[in-house]
Amino acid sequence: MFLAALCVQAAEAPDLGTRKAGADWPSFLGPERDGKSSERGVAAWPAAGPRVAWSRELGESFGSASVARGRLFHLDRFGGKVRLSCLKSETGEELWRSEYETHYADMYDSNSGPRCCPVVDGERVYTFGADGLLQCHRVADGSVLWKRDTAADFKVMPNFFGVGSTPVVEGDLLIAVVGGSAPRSPPIASGELKGLDSGIVAFDKRTGEEKYRISDELAAYGSPVTATIGGRRWGFVFARGGLVGFEPATGKVDFHYPWRARANLSVNACTPVVVGDHVFISEAYSVGSSVLKVRPGGFDVVWEDGKKRDQSFLAWWNTPIHVEGHLYGSSGMQGPQAELRCIEMATGKVKWSEGGLTQCGQLFVDGHFVSVSEDGDLRLVKVNPARYEEMAKAVLKGADGAPLLRAPVRAAPILSHGLLYVRGRDRLVCLDLIPAK
Repeated sequence: MFLAALCVQAAEAPDLGTRKAGADWPSFLGPERDGKSSERGVAAWPAAGPRVAWSRELGESFGSASVARGRLFHLDRFGGKVRLSCLKSETGEELWRSEYETHYADMYDSNSGPRCCPVVDGERVYTFGADGLLQCHRVADGSVLWKRDTAADFKVMPNFFGVGSTPVVEGDLLIAVVGGSAPRSPPIASGELKGLDSGIVAFDKRTGEEKYRISDELAAYGSPVTATIGGRRWGFVFARGGLVGFEPATGKVDFHYPWRARANLSVNACTPVVVGDHVFISEAYSVGSSVLKVRPGGFDVVWEDGKKRDQSFLAWWNTPIHVEGHLYGSSGMQGPQAELRCIEMATGKVKWSEGGLTQCGQLFVDGHFVSVSEDGDLRLVKVNPARYEEMAKAVLKGADGAPLLRAPVRAAPILSHGLLYVRGRDRLVCLDLIPAK
C-alpha cells in the first residue's frame, strides 16, 4: 500500500545556485523530455576537454542526474541499499541522503542499480528504483512523503533489467509505466508473461493515491512523454508491445500501435519523440522505426520500417533528438554495430552515418550536440544534416592520468546553468562547459 503524504505544508527550499544564466534540468532528457537545452555560448574545448569543476564516486546505476535550484539529485545502489543523494550542483558537496534496503538482483547479472532519473517538481523529488519502489521525497531534507511498492501492489514479475522508465509529472498526477502481470504468470524469459490492466498507472503526486490504471501492456524502458497537440493534452508510452496514446488527465486510451521485434529477448527503450502531431518510435532488434500522425481516437502511419524496407534507425538505449526536421542519434547496438546517424523525420531517409563511435548518449545545445560514447569519449558535434561534423573531442582524465569515465557509459549527459554532468560506471563528473560571466 502507500504511505500517506505529510499534511504539514513544507517551507520552500532556497535556491542554492549562484550561476544565474541558463536553466534547470529537472527530469529525464531535460525540461521537455526531448534532450534539448536552451542555453547559449558553447565553444570548442581544448584537447583535455572542458575544465573539471568537480567529480564524485558513485554506486551502481545507469541513471542520469537531475538539477533544480542549485541542487543535484542522483539515485544509486551501494551494496544492499539504494541511495538518493542531494548535492550542491556547483560544488558536489553533499546536502543529504535518503536510503532504503533492496534485495533486487538483475537476472542477467548486468547491473543491479537503478535505471531511472530522479524527477523534481517544486518541493518534491520522485524516484523509481529498479525493484519497483516509487517514492516521493521532500527536496529540503530528503524525508519520504509517500511511497508505493509497485511490484507488490500491481503483481509485477521481473522484466529483464528491472524498472527503467522514469515517471512524468502531469498536472496533479505522477504517471508511471508499471506493467502489472496476470497472477501466477511465469517469468518473462519464458515468453508467456501476460499483462494485467496496469501497464500505465497515474498516482496523485501529493499522496501516492492511485487515480487510474490503463493498458494490458507490460513495461519497457522508454519513459512516458506528454505534449499538447491540436489544443488537447496527450500522453505517449512506448511499452513492451508497442505505442500507447492516451489522454493523461483521464486515462482515456486513444490507440495502441503494435511495434516490437518477435524475439522474446528484445526490449523497447527509446522514449517517443513528439514533433507537432507526429510521433517517432524506434527499437534496435529488427523492426526499426516508425512515425505516426496522431489524432483523437487514432493515428495514420506516415512511414514504418519493419520487413518492408531497410531499417532507417535502430535505437537501442538512447533516444534520438529532433532538430529542424531531422533526427540525430545512435543507431544499432553495442560495439562496431553502433553508428551516429541522421535521418529525415518526414520520410525516414538516412542522410548520413558515422561509425566507430560506439553507442552514444547526447544532448542538443546552441547548434551542437554534446555526445558521450559508451567507452567514455566526449565529443562536440555541429548540427548538420548534410554530414558528420566533429568540432572537438576529449578523453577526460584525473590527476593520476587515469580516465575519469569508466565503461560502460550509458547515462545521457545533462546541462544546467553552464555545467555539464556526465557519468561513467562509477563516477559523476561536472564540467564547466559554458563558463559563468
